[in-house]
Amino acid sequence: MEFKKMSWVLACVGFMFLGLCKANGNTHYYDFVLTELNFTRLCETKTILTVNGTLPGPTITVRKGDTAFVNVHNQGSYGVTLHWHGVKQPRNPWYDGPENVTQCPIQAGSNFTYEVIFSTEEGTLWWHAHSDWTRATVYGAIIILPTLNTTYPFTKPDGEETLVLGSWYKGDVNEIIKNALATGGDPNVSDAFTINGEPGDLVNACSNETTYRWVVDYGKTYLLRLVNAVLNEEMFFGIANHNLTVVAQDGAYIKPITTSYLMITPGQTMDILVVANQSPSHYHVASHAFVDGDVAFNNRTTSAILQYNGSTTPSTIPTPILPDFADGTAASNFTTQVRALASKDHPITVPLHITHTLFISVSINERICPNSSCDGPDNNALAASLNNISFVTPSIDILQAYYGSINGVYSANFPHKPYIFNFTGHVRNDTIYPYFGTKAPKTYNLVDPPEVNTIGVPKNGWATVRFKADNPGVWFMHCHLERHASWGMATVLIVTNGHTTNTSMLPAPAYMPPCK
Repeated sequence: MEFKKMSWVLACVGFMFLGLCKANGNTHYYDFVLTELNFTRLCETKTILTVNGTLPGPTITVRKGDTAFVNVHNQGSYGVTLHWHGVKQPRNPWYDGPENVTQCPIQAGSNFTYEVIFSTEEGTLWWHAHSDWTRATVYGAIIILPTLNTTYPFTKPDGEETLVLGSWYKGDVNEIIKNALATGGDPNVSDAFTINGEPGDLVNACSNETTYRWVVDYGKTYLLRLVNAVLNEEMFFGIANHNLTVVAQDGAYIKPITTSYLMITPGQTMDILVVANQSPSHYHVASHAFVDGDVAFNNRTTSAILQYNGSTTPSTIPTPILPDFADGTAASNFTTQVRALASKDHPITVPLHITHTLFISVSINERICPNSSCDGPDNNALAASLNNISFVTPSIDILQAYYGSINGVYSANFPHKPYIFNFTGHVRNDTIYPYFGTKAPKTYNLVDPPEVNTIGVPKNGWATVRFKADNPGVWFMHCHLERHASWGMATVLIVTNGHTTNTSMLPAPAYMPPCK
């Protein structure tokens, strides 16, 4: 396969590691029934796949160290897997969920029970489908409460609320990406963003009556759990006339950040303290895209309403002032503030002794089409890569192939370094091999870096991640902008077993969905 570098990159990379400790808390049981139902949004009705008939799907609530068993009954028309985003699943890759990476799909008319082992996570995470673009409608929150007899590292809030940002397409999402891959062009952008499944009253009149409302009492403090389940855009978020104090990200506590807005990437979660201290009225909760590349995107603003108990609707509902769509400085000003709490009760351990180094170039590419017959740039097909390797999903899941020593499913020669070019400059065909210089080890934060499962990598930018490979298994590392993942911006990290039972993968389950 031949590729050509292109001049724009925006990636959110998600992966999970760390924390080898078997859960020893309580056990919870959930039944998730996947069904296809009619939903009306933007004045039009379409059929979508849902869990238990709701959008978002049900919330899983556990305490730190608990285990949940989720029996998924697939009554839809095609195979699906579920993924427990940010849950480390110590020694338990069998139930991680990425399709054809750790398992094959749960076929229509069948069921499969996931064992979800929680360990060190505390705060908010989420679950979602991990098959094609099905996560556009199959997703929900995970709330991980502190263990009994412990509490939050801040004053206990008077109440809680969960808001999930999502994408809404008028068309069939899987047909949209299927057509884009067939023609080589960019897939259609979403027609709206949503908050808890609703586009909001800033989109069109059809959404006015169904706008999601969050009712609060004056003077009380609330813990807002925010999830970004949007498919292809990073998002700015704010509440009119109210400050946000961000206290956790991706299921780990951070040093509090008080701000009028935040930027959250697809896959990320944040825990936010909101004080209802404004004049009792109605206020817009709003979110729109942040896009730092020259690409098509949804420029609509989704909204919900923060409604003080007993208040009447004003003639005009205030709307938060969010940064401009392309305001990279505003995005950076927020993200650079994120630091781990790193307290006595919530310590972190930063790996200082590095034994292996991966230098990965994240790129959007072109795939050469015969006779220049595709709809992408230069009549080629859009593609994506890590170190110039575009990931191709196999027909047999990689975990099964690795565990069962099945040859020919994957190769283990992922390059540790990329082709050399100007990683932080404008990439042109005549500047593929200039000098380069991007890493800044003297400025690395080795004291309180945040522990996250998803990071945003800005256009012409970089990020450095350290992790300890102490969780044996097969783990999918990929962009969480779905079009990038569909184009091949992914790879798989295999962590081999240690020398003892307690440092090795748990045995394979008696039943896994069969590969067809």
